[in-house]
Amino acid sequence: MTIQGKAIAVRHERIDEASAGQRIDNWLMRIAKGVPKSHIYRILRGGEVRVNGRRVQQTYRLAEGDEVRIPPIRVAERMASAPAPAGKPLPVVWEDDALVVVDKPAGKAVHGGSGVSYGVIEQLRSQRPEARMLELAHRLDRETSGLLIVAKKRSALITLHDMMREGRMEKRYLVLVAGRWNNPLQHVKLPLYKYLTPEGERRVRVSEEGKPSHSIVRLLRRWRRFSLLEVELKTGRTHQIRVHLTHLGFPLAGDDKYGDFALNKQLEGEGLKRMFLHAASLRFRHPLTGEEIALSSPLPDELQQFIDHLDAEDAPEHG
Repeated sequence: MTIQGKAIAVRHERIDEASAGQRIDNWLMRIAKGVPKSHIYRILRGGEVRVNGRRVQQTYRLAEGDEVRIPPIRVAERMASAPAPAGKPLPVVWEDDALVVVDKPAGKAVHGGSGVSYGVIEQLRSQRPEARMLELAHRLDRETSGLLIVAKKRSALITLHDMMREGRMEKRYLVLVAGRWNNPLQHVKLPLYKYLTPEGERRVRVSEEGKPSHSIVRLLRRWRRFSLLEVELKTGRTHQIRVHLTHLGFPLAGDDKYGDFALNKQLEGEGLKRMFLHAASLRFRHPLTGEEIALSSPLPDELQQFIDHLDAEDAPEHG
């Protein structure tokens, strides 16, 4: 436990895609919860924070792969001493000495930050104090449910990252969109550009300035108002599925960032109170043994119940 007046040690953080594009002052405030803004700006002005070994201005926007040196920071006692709430144990669908795969519920962030005190990784660490290492191998949006890989060994984490970067991990999602999707199989290759709103919120749009992004969309079922799709990710950009499909005119049911807000309000009255996006399957070779692992997660009850509701009002067409 960190106490008032005692500082944590120097730490180094490597910036991932989820944090790239943020101003360094905003990023520091997010990861150093309980530290006064005045202190954040003081250590920036004093050059105590270094990015890739160099001083930076408070307006510097972080890039993926940047290494940030964070000096010892005094943390408020109430922020540092509060233990992660135990909560309901996370469902584990696979585990060995190198990794654990959990079935993340919707509404739970994968890690603390951006107004969230604790997420999946903090809960896992709290529930497994004997674990030497628990690190996220990838991320899911807070609103997304489904399969999430956590590495228990550094060697496994590095190999998993290589596999994802090289497209050697198959990740498939189930998604319900507004509208009637026509193509049984469609490759969506639209570059995605990440930016910040004036309020500092992260958003993504299709733009030639963005990074190459590839989704493979398969039609599973279709109703009069909606289509159930399976989306296979060939790249793993922030909000990729949501932005690709919305750009094509098929917003995700319940999406509060890119969706049809009037429709979302209507759907709440019909029983759908969350975004319909579920990380349903993973297929990859074990990062250390090479064994093939194939995992799946069924639709959560609240999503299956909405499918049943659609079936009751309108017979589905199968893709």
